[in-house]
Amino acid sequence: MLRLQNALPDAYTSARPDELAERIRVAKAALGPRVFILGHHYQRDEVMAWADARGDSFGLSRIAAGQTEAEFVVFCGVHFMAESADILTGDHQQVLLPDLNAGCSMADMADIDAVEEAWETLAAVTDIDRVVPVTYMNSSAALKAFVGRNGGVVCTSSNARAVLTWALGADGNGHSRGDQVLFFPDQHLGRNTGFELGYGADDMAVWNPRLTSGGLDDGTLKSAALLLWKGHCSVHQRFRPAHIEAFRAEHPGGIVIVHPECAHDVVEAADQVGSTDFIIRAVAEAPAGSVIGVGTEIHLVKRLDDETPDKTVVSLDPLVCPCSTMFRIDAAHLAWVLEGLVEGEVRNRIVVDQDTATWARVALERMLATV
Repeated sequence: MLRLQNALPDAYTSARPDELAERIRVAKAALGPRVFILGHHYQRDEVMAWADARGDSFGLSRIAAGQTEAEFVVFCGVHFMAESADILTGDHQQVLLPDLNAGCSMADMADIDAVEEAWETLAAVTDIDRVVPVTYMNSSAALKAFVGRNGGVVCTSSNARAVLTWALGADGNGHSRGDQVLFFPDQHLGRNTGFELGYGADDMAVWNPRLTSGGLDDGTLKSAALLLWKGHCSVHQRFRPAHIEAFRAEHPGGIVIVHPECAHDVVEAADQVGSTDFIIRAVAEAPAGSVIGVGTEIHLVKRLDDETPDKTVVSLDPLVCPCSTMFRIDAAHLAWVLEGLVEGEVRNRIVVDQDTATWARVALERMLATV
């Protein structure tokens, strides 16, 4: 998805880190309770230092919704996160994203046109009323609205099992809600959850949006319980079983924790698997002296190591794996947005149109009622 962020003035790009920190401090103090800054766990430390709350994407959006006093919510994350915050916050609040180029490569792998085309293809060969669309939180507001309109639901990495159980399970009248799930945009979360629920490899098929009919024959389109969109996280896709093997060889007795966006063979080889919040809790609960190899974004891994001095927390990938799009948010952009507010200029506001927001909210509320 194309987003255009104008280059910052030299006063920001040439400023020293201490100068930017002071400018942020002054602007934040001047704005007081009018502004609330959200920091996703993957943000760099120079940004997280100013966050009023930190967490995962949906958790932060819900926190923002509770900050009714704040006129402005500055989301230090990526585009789809700011959209979710705009959907959940009040009409009197405005959501800002410091850098419009902070997108999500996974979210961009499934766009509304491609998903609607897939839905039409499925409708031509199977009973579309028996297909439940499920979109991962890491998706655009347009896709959240799509599943809302079509009886589907949103999921997070922590509740994907409950959501898929709901989608393929019985409703309140004892009738199954659906026979199939179209799951997008992350194939790995869908696959790992499917195996966790007892489905086999033959029950799942990958829909490739670049190929006619997703690259699948009519028989597969009718029979697969889980149709998994060919998408992935560029960070979590990097981890391989060889990384775990190398870690275990160097740290016998070490603990391996990975995110469910990793490939299934990595998940199988890990000791623990869970969402970002799960990883944080698992590190906190590990015995003192533990050496923990983590398969997720490097800024979180380094922060966990810094904040748990009684343990050693390392990345499983020796080449390091930052989220390149999340990394676009820096102190310069944060200072630019905050100083704009001080001057009365709202910069980089993220707005979801009313119809899209309404249906996306339906999908989110359906999720909350499910889990």
